[in-house]
Amino acid sequence: MQLPGLDRRAFLGTAAAAGAGLVTVAAAGPAAADRPGTAGTAASGATAATGGAPSATDTVYRWFGTAGWRIDHGARTVLFDPYLTRFTTGLYDGTFSERTALTVNTRLVDAHVGRPELVLVSHSHWDHINDVPHIARTTGATVVGTETTYHLLRAWGVPAAQLVVVRGGEVLDFGGGLVVEAVASRHSRNARHQYFAPGTVHAAPARPPATVGDLVEGDTLAFQVAFAGGPSAFLMGASDFAERELAGLRPDVAMVAVPSSTATHRYVPRLLAALGRPRTVVPVHWDRFETELVNPVQPDADLGPFLAQVRQAAPGTRVVVPDYLTPRTFR
Repeated sequence: MQLPGLDRRAFLGTAAAAGAGLVTVAAAGPAAADRPGTAGTAASGATAATGGAPSATDTVYRWFGTAGWRIDHGARTVLFDPYLTRFTTGLYDGTFSERTALTVNTRLVDAHVGRPELVLVSHSHWDHINDVPHIARTTGATVVGTETTYHLLRAWGVPAAQLVVVRGGEVLDFGGGLVVEAVASRHSRNARHQYFAPGTVHAAPARPPATVGDLVEGDTLAFQVAFAGGPSAFLMGASDFAERELAGLRPDVAMVAVPSSTATHRYVPRLLAALGRPRTVVPVHWDRFETELVNPVQPDADLGPFLAQVRQAAPGTRVVVPDYLTPRTFR
């Protein structure tokens, strides 16, 4: 497979790596950047985030890096784009290879995903779907995603009974106060306005995907997840959107993918306006996702300009810059 539009950040574009100290940017007032106090610690030993220990009724969020999240509410767990394995493709030294084999660090994945009942998948690039087949097969979780995600997971041996296909616009009630809304979204583009590895899959491949080049985008989704009594969270897997698809969404928290190019016109102000300027914004997909899950996070995307744009577009919004695997609540 030829992968068009590959450049310094491979499929995400042309932004330069963020500088030292960038993620500790702070400003006076409610739009200050905030982060848990785990700098310099291994992510596997991360402690509860600032703001007090979570209570039994809190919704607790843990960032898996890239776009991935674990969301816990009581005994219930939902995952979004859970990618923990983080193998090397040559992405950061200019030797990216589409022939890189897909591998799963089962011990690492099993240690952090819990017993999810749902796995939400935004799209089918490897840094979003790679660990999902293992999670689905070992936990029995229901996976919600696109038709492409469905067919790829079938090729990986995940039973059809565990798979739910959505296109955007579905509001799914999973009982006990858990509601998930699927949102038709868009993948980010590089500086030449190109998608990385576009395409869709309309039937299960004859052989399971084995390399990163076997995985196309397959369209992109976002999701809004809410537990009764908890905050609603808008989850993005890539940094573009269609305003019309966001009509009526008013999340309390927005996990916003940081753009790597300026190909999308006024991305931050348009997105925040469409979402009603959420109370809290959490930037995602700004880290070097081929490095270990160790704090402090190594940035790749231009996080500083993104934070400045949020402060300008939504001065009443708090920005929380996450650390890996650190429990966090958004009361």
